[in-house]
Amino acid sequence: MVNDTSDSSRPPVRAGGVFMALGTLGGTVIGGFLGQPSIGFLAGLAGGIALHGALWFMDRRKR
Repeated sequence: MVNDTSDSSRPPVRAGGVFMALGTLGGTVIGGFLGQPSIGFLAGLAGGIALHGALWFMDRRKR
């Protein structure tokens, strides 16, 4: 028995979690160089979430 749940008429969904991960890491490193790793962490996380949201919104519009 084959369970074929893939719908070939839909475009593939893009993953945006990498932006949150890289933003968090990058923000922490940059913030560490500036003496404020916590603020860098939060700024990187906010930027990653913003990019993730933008990618999600563009992907949703294509459907």
